[in-house]
Amino acid sequence: MTVSFPRVAILAISVMIGAVVACSDARARVDEQRAHGVAAEGAGTRAQQPSCRATRTSLTPADWKSPTIEIPEDAPRGALRLVADVPLPGPANRFDYQTVDSASGRLYVSHMDAGSVVVFDLDSSRVVAEVAGARRATGILAVPAHHAVYVSAAGAHHVVVIDDRTLAISARVGDIRFPDGIAYAPTEDKVFVSDESGEADAVIDARTSTKRSTIALGGEAGNTHYDAVSHCILVAVQTRSQLVAIDPATERIVERYDLPGSDHPHGFAVDEPGRLAFVTGEGNATLQVVDLRTMRIAGTYRVGDDPDVLAWDADWRRLYVASESGVVSEFTVTGSGLRALGELHIPHAHSVAVDPRTHRVYLPLENVGGHPVMRILVPE
Repeated sequence: MTVSFPRVAILAISVMIGAVVACSDARARVDEQRAHGVAAEGAGTRAQQPSCRATRTSLTPADWKSPTIEIPEDAPRGALRLVADVPLPGPANRFDYQTVDSASGRLYVSHMDAGSVVVFDLDSSRVVAEVAGARRATGILAVPAHHAVYVSAAGAHHVVVIDDRTLAISARVGDIRFPDGIAYAPTEDKVFVSDESGEADAVIDARTSTKRSTIALGGEAGNTHYDAVSHCILVAVQTRSQLVAIDPATERIVERYDLPGSDHPHGFAVDEPGRLAFVTGEGNATLQVVDLRTMRIAGTYRVGDDPDVLAWDADWRRLYVASESGVVSEFTVTGSGLRALGELHIPHAHSVAVDPRTHRVYLPLENVGGHPVMRILVPE
């Protein structure tokens, strides 16, 4: 028996079929984006040409020429000595990351458990201001090109943007489960934020202070840095013991590099001209030197238990590793290896920063005689 359908019914069926096909295509595109490390919310971002030059075996472009690297003859070769302890405002509780703005001569310090940012003048060694409103402040990065200081307010699940001219909060960028380390890709004008428990890197448009996308990492995010030589965003993925390279233009993972011998890599620093990365393992108190030309481990060194923040003095080629155990390890770089210069044992000294102009080292200490202080040291 032949059954005929009215023209209207046929048209309705065609529309339904088209909708199902379109929905399937959209779902396939989202699945493809997730497979490449981009969550569905990033699907609408503007397409850009790839810029990260990572390969399976290298984070150094084949045509890149290494500059001559020499430590100045008058650079000190000894360990750190105390310059001063400067009182800091707020309660005697935990600090976290710091960021140096060399142009303004300022140091911005996350006073984590106070929910604020301390603004410290490096030239006069005094506190300029304290900016409230950054609940459980963790990662922090000054971006002078935008007169902005980006602060991970982990307790509020967003990033706070502070105007460095007014020292007032100008924006809040939300929907980040536990924001932590922060990096800036200048060419793409994007800010990348480690979402530690969200197992992702969040991407913020620096021009509009809006969230662009979320890049799934497949494991807990440690710190995030930008490497100007490879033009990649690098992220330590703690629970996979990997260093991951992200293309800041396409906002996609390009390569993953295993870190054999590292347990829960969290903090790291990059020696761009020397093509070295210094990566610490929280779980086994190790510091690994990774050759960014070959992505092989060039050396492994012991540091204090539970290493946290690193500071790299590029001109004097000195590395500082601050640990939750209160140990500050000092090294100088010799070729592709390290030479230990000594250790300091200071309670709560897990955050460290270095002023590249004066080479002074800064340790915010939560409790010295019942009050927080900024301990200033210098190599001798």
